[in-house]
Formats: sequence, C-alpha cells, structure tokens
Amino acid sequence: MINITLPDNSVRQYTEGTTALEIARSISEGLARNVLSASVNGEVWDATRPITADAEVKLLTWNDPEGKATMWHSSAHLMAEAIENLYPGVKFGIGPDIENGFYYDMDFGDHEISADDLKAIEDKMLELAREKQAYLRREVSKAEALAYFTNKNDEYKLELISDLEDGQITFYETGSFTDLCRGPHLPDTSPIKAVKLLNIAGAYWRGDEKRKQLTRIYGITFPKQKELTDYLELLEEAKKRDHRKLGRELELFTFSQKVGSGLPLWLPKGALLRDRLERFLRNVQQKAGYQPVITPHIGNVELYKTSGHFQKYGKDSFQPISTPIEGEQFMLKPMNCPHHCEIYSSKPRSYKDLPIRYAEFGTVYRYEQSGELHGLTRVRGFTQDDAHIFCMPDQVKSEFLAVIDIVLYIFRLLDFKDYTAQISLRDKVNREKYIGSEENWEKAENAIIEAVKEAGLNAVVEYGEAAFYGPKLDFMVKDALGRKWQLGTIQVDYNLPERFELDYIGSDNQKHRPIMIHRAPFGSMERFVAVLIEHTAGNFPLWLNPEQVIILPISEKYLDYSKKLLNFLNNSDIRGQIDERSEKAGRKIRDAEVSKIPYMLIVGEKEEAESSVSVRKHGAGDLGTMSTDAFIEMINNEIAVAMQ
Repeated sequence: MINITLPDNSVRQYTEGTTALEIARSISEGLARNVLSASVNGEVWDATRPITADAEVKLLTWNDPEGKATMWHSSAHLMAEAIENLYPGVKFGIGPDIENGFYYDMDFGDHEISADDLKAIEDKMLELAREKQAYLRREVSKAEALAYFTNKNDEYKLELISDLEDGQITFYETGSFTDLCRGPHLPDTSPIKAVKLLNIAGAYWRGDEKRKQLTRIYGITFPKQKELTDYLELLEEAKKRDHRKLGRELELFTFSQKVGSGLPLWLPKGALLRDRLERFLRNVQQKAGYQPVITPHIGNVELYKTSGHFQKYGKDSFQPISTPIEGEQFMLKPMNCPHHCEIYSSKPRSYKDLPIRYAEFGTVYRYEQSGELHGLTRVRGFTQDDAHIFCMPDQVKSEFLAVIDIVLYIFRLLDFKDYTAQISLRDKVNREKYIGSEENWEKAENAIIEAVKEAGLNAVVEYGEAAFYGPKLDFMVKDALGRKWQLGTIQVDYNLPERFELDYIGSDNQKHRPIMIHRAPFGSMERFVAVLIEHTAGNFPLWLNPEQVIILPISEKYLDYSKKLLNFLNNSDIRGQIDERSEKAGRKIRDAEVSKIPYMLIVGEKEEAESSVSVRKHGAGDLGTMSTDAFIEMINNEIAVAMQ
C-alpha cells in the first residue's frame, strides 16, 4: 500500500500503481469526470499514470492553471492528428501549450495553408474528440524513437531526439497519431468540446532565422462552447484596445523600416505621455532618497565581460563596435547595472553612506529576433526606469518595503487593482547553482518574506524561481481584460558586487561586500505604456493625458478668444489645443470623443462675452457653462484627488 496525501493534508491508502484518476473516482464520480491531470510531488502527471510510492497529490481540473495547460497541450496533439489526417506527409516541429491556448509548428511541404483551411481542421478536431480517444504514454528507447521518425521521414523530431538520452524519451499515442512528448496529457479527448484555431504565422525552426520557416497555427479549446464564445468576445475587445492600433489612432508612436524594426519613434503626444510618467516617477524617487545618474548608451566590451552580460547577451545581441584603436571594442548597452556599479566604485564608501540609491531612465539595446517583435511590448531599444540600491544585509528589508510602497502607489494611481506578488526563492534541494553565502541568502529571503507580509500583499511563493544571484519579488498585474502582465520587479543581487569587487568600510573598520538591489516599477517605458494603453483603452487619467483639453470655437470669429483661453490654460499647467478647422461644432465634438480628449471647451459669442467656457466631458457629455477660473479649479481638484 502507498500513502497519498491530499491538499487538505488528509492521508489515504491505495494499492501501489493506483492512478490519480482512480483516486478521484474513490472520492466521487463527479470529481473524476472533471480531473484533467494531477500534481504528484509538485510535478504535473497524466491522471492515468500509475503512482508507485508515497506521494503528495493534487487533482487538477479546468479551474487550475495546470489543468488548463494539460488540456491545451493535449489539444495541440489533437490538432496535429487532424492535420495529419487532412494533409498526409506533414512534418511536425514542437506543439506546446501557451498562456492562452496552444500552437504547433509544422512543415506542410507543398501544401499551401491559409486561414480558409482552419474551419476544416477545427471540424476534424471535434470529430476526433468525440471519439473519446485515449492519450497513451509509452516509454521508448532512443534507438526505437530514431527508427520510428526515420521511417516517418520527420527530420524535426529526429533533431529533437538527438538531444535526448535513453531513459528520458516518451511517446504519446492518440488515435492514429504518435508524437515525441514529455506530456502530461488528458486521459482522453472527450473534455475538448469547443475549438477555435485563431491564426497562422511563420516561425523559424528552433527560433533560428537561418533555419527553415515553418507554419505555426495557434488555437484554443474549452470544455464548454459558452466559454469559447466569451473568450472570442474578449478577443474582440482586446483588438479594440490593441496598443498598436490605439497608438496609431492617438498619434502616440510609430515605427519605420528605415530606422529599423523594433525601434519605436515617439510622436509629440506619445513623448508628452512618456515625459509625464518619467516626471512623476522622478518626483517620487527624489522624495524617497534616490540620486539621479546618467550613463552612456555604449560601454567598453570589457565592462560587460566583467558583469557577465557579454556572455549572456553578446552572441544574440547587437555585435561589438570596433574603434580605430586595434582590439578596442564597445557594445550598445544591454543593461544599466554595470555602469551603476562603476559609479559606486568611483570613490571609497563607508557603512555610514549606505544605502545608496542610484536611479536612471536608461535606454538599453537587445537584438530580439524579428519574429518576437510586437509593438511596444517587444522591442530592440527600450528605456528602463532603472534603479540600483547598494546596502548592508540588515537594510534589505527596509529597502524592499520602501520599493513596495512605490510600486503600490503607482498601481493605485493608474487603477491596477488586481495584482499578485510572487516571491521567487531558491530551490529547496539544489543549492549548487546559486552564488553567495548561505547566511546572506537566508537573510535576503527572510527579508523579502517579512516585507511582503508587513505590506499585506496577496503573495505566492515559488521555489526554484530565484535568479542565480539572489531572490526576487515580481508583481503580476491583471489588466481590464483579465490578462496578466509582470509590472514591477525587485531583485537581490550578490553577483555584481562580487564581480566588480565592490566594498564599503564597516563599523568594524573592515571591508565588506554590499548587497545590490535592482528595482524597476515600470519595467520599461515602452512595455508599460503598451500595457497602460490597453488597460485604459486609451482613456488615460487626466493628470497623465498628453492632451487634457481641446477648445472648439463654433466659428473663426472666436479664434482670438480661443487662443487667449489656451494661453491662460497653459499658464495654469493645463495642456490643450484648438480645433481650428472650419467644421461644424457637432463634427468637432465627435472627433474629440474619438481622440479620447478628456475635456472639450466649446466657445462662441456668449462665452467670449462672459469670459466663460461651455464644458463637455469625454464619455459623460455636457457639464454646462462655467467661468475659466472655475474650470481650472475643477481640473486641479480632479488631479489632486487622483494623485492622493
């Protein structure tokens, strides 16, 4: 008999070789019908895989992220089976689950696949799903695996197998389809009730632009048709909020192939928006004791060899720049931290100086592959709201709490209400991959845990997710559409102070190594603005909006008054413009609504005579006529309340 510990800490005994599905059935038939896979000692398994020793078991359903992942990975196999039925001879690359759904990379050979073919594939998938085909796991030798895919003439699978060893190779069979796969998978295809193939894209084999481009088909499945319908409606709303679409319509940013892919050009309105964000954070940082620094866009290759960034980014990044001096090379800056280390080491430091907090809006460059570029969220040049804190071990907790305060203030101000803090700690067993003393790690991990607890954060702990140089805290935020984004990260680093031989003189008059904390509440300005656009649908908070007001004169006769009014508003730090077009007031109002400008000031004979404005609010309508002083007071009060 084996002991099975369930999530409520109850222990049940079962015969050796019992499966998670049988455990579920022993609890209730209803539960068994909903089980998609199981977590066995922290590893996700097939619900039909025999358990041969004592284990902690969690039964996974559609309500668990791991359950969804199992269904979507299984759906990738189902799609592959359907495609192999419809297009014999297709060769298969990889087909993983992703955050929302799955994809499979395939070589269709001479077949031409377009969006028009997706409906037939969907229909075939549903037909096969209704057959309740079992997902059968089978361990195979490397020789057997090579022989199978050699016979099938599938060079992509053969290449994957060549990287594997005997004892770690498994096949999964579903109906007529056999795939090389680690799993896990559903017990059978019956939970897949609704299917939608979303789009077709190109993807280089193994992400290498020098290799063949395969066809990638994205899809998603659900256990109920209504859930698919709701998801597709969400996708339509997401299209309306797409930051690339709104960025173009609101004239915030653009891209130019002549400038280069992944290198955004900020237009005047976008530059104003970004400047407001930067000025806001600079003000917050100044109050929190940060010192501004500025570092170059390039650095000597030796700097990044010392930091380790050359080894990490050098091969896949922009290549070094040679100077007229033989052997001298520079790199476009991939990270700001090495530069900040050099600033720290520019003079001797005492424990009385610590903590030292350096902050910079520093632009960095990384060569993302063209297929990975996506609007502002994946670019090749981006500006980080970077800061590095150099402190003593007993200061880590207080510094973490102070950074958490800044992050939460930003979230509150920008209406990110739904977020989770993820505490990333070392692996419980394997400690060999981490640098730094056991004592310092324990201090840093305990400091993070205590800081999160004191801040009252909704937090999860993930073991094994710490960076090799230290533990970290990430903030996972849900936007208005329920999508998760990582916004804000705080990382403890023992690595760079060691590499750069940083030190300070302690109270014992001896040299000590400082601890370095990396901190970026926005992450990058580009990605943060993209998320903000989609979260707000372009309806930015009044304090942040690049255009707070538009003045709409009802005829040319009132242009002079409009210009005097705009000058008065500008002197009161209210940003705006005049619509000088010879259009009717109704058309001007509609266009201002589309442009999402918060306030419209309509002026005519009465307004000019009374030094007043007729006010309309975006999305709310007419607010009536008021004096210019009253309008300015209303704007300032609205901003003051928002900034509290």
